Amino acid sequence: MKKSSRQTQKKEAAPLRMITGIVMAFAFCGFLLLMVQQPTVLTAVMAVAVPLVIWLVDHLLPHLFAMDRPLLSLVNFLCALGVLVQYRYSPARGLNQCLNYGAGLVAMAGCALAVRSIKNWRLLMLPMAAACCGLLALPFIYRSANAGLGATAWVTFGSFRMQPSEIVKLLYLFVLAHLLSRRRVFWALGYTGVMLLFLVAQRDLGTAAIYGGTALVMLYAATSSLVLIGSILGVGLGTVSILYVLFKDSFFLTVQNRISNWLDPFATYDQLGGGYQMVHALIAMANGGWWGAGLGLGNANTIPEFSTDFIFSAVMNEFGMVFAFLVVAVFALIVLRSADIALRSTSAFHALLALGCAALIAVQTFIIIGGVTKLIPMTGVTVPFLSYGGTSLVSCMGVMGIVQGVANRNERILREDQQLANGGEEGV
Repeated sequence: MKKSSRQTQKKEAAPLRMITGIVMAFAFCGFLLLMVQQPTVLTAVMAVAVPLVIWLVDHLLPHLFAMDRPLLSLVNFLCALGVLVQYRYSPARGLNQCLNYGAGLVAMAGCALAVRSIKNWRLLMLPMAAACCGLLALPFIYRSANAGLGATAWVTFGSFRMQPSEIVKLLYLFVLAHLLSRRRVFWALGYTGVMLLFLVAQRDLGTAAIYGGTALVMLYAATSSLVLIGSILGVGLGTVSILYVLFKDSFFLTVQNRISNWLDPFATYDQLGGGYQMVHALIAMANGGWWGAGLGLGNANTIPEFSTDFIFSAVMNEFGMVFAFLVVAVFALIVLRSADIALRSTSAFHALLALGCAALIAVQTFIIIGGVTKLIPMTGVTVPFLSYGGTSLVSCMGVMGIVQGVANRNERILREDQQLANGGEEGV
């Protein structure tokens, strides 16, 4: 039986090694192409270092504690793509993104260990909920630092700049999963409502949509009530519509501009806050065609926010529409794999936690890619794992760490059940 088990593990490991090899080859070839175009020592180092880091992460982290390796490989691919595209336009920004990725790995490992190790989450829920409110209140204290921006969601401490709502995402998932697992639906609705009020007051409507969409998925999973979900949607949309009509020329002026830019960005091209970015994003994507202009040959840097909100436009510009479909497929696989981990959980709390992570990544990806491709009005959120920014990447990696922690717990319980089924003798 031991020999058969080892043979099974080897068969399962072969496809994973192939995925890791493909991701490493992609990163190596990308940096090699950039080095051919403009030879520098730094680019040569990156061509070796990035694939090496991918190999180390894919092999060392699963040895520290059991992890879902397919999910880890998919996330590593997106992070490597993000580093490559950022480096192509700015080596300094690419190096910073590498540091952000390192911080994200620490966050992922920390969240995974917390989910695996902490047995009683009940005592932590009140401090977590209070921390969420405290963090979301920070942008109001530092509102002067955000003067002139559409959303007042950032805080600055000297040279350090962060977006508290990105960190709050992690705590929000824990608190919401705990409340719903204990069937405290009205408490969950009240808590979500408070979070949304903070975000709407900051004019950070993109993040508010992510929080709200994630809550709806978790609510439906916990209650299976379409009536409840429909009622919440009706009340929410009605409230937003009334507020928009009353304050569209003041508080919601940014929303009005974005709707105008969505309907006809060319008509508002020359206006302040108009369709300039959207027009150049559409041109960049069209120039990419099916197969792309080629790495290092694109013109997406004409988009002011190409490294953050419009990074998907830069990917389409240089790699093409076919590759963009592949990137969307990778996001879909991450969401489906996370949902599968949730379904295999034996604890309602951990199942809702993993499902919330899957929903958050899905909603955020849909909102930003849908906005960039003009499917829906554009909102200022980042593309998970791809966009430049430390807070965003760390929070997304932390979300994946939560899923990895649930996967580790599932694996441990499965091994214990198998050991009991075998009479308490491991490996028999």
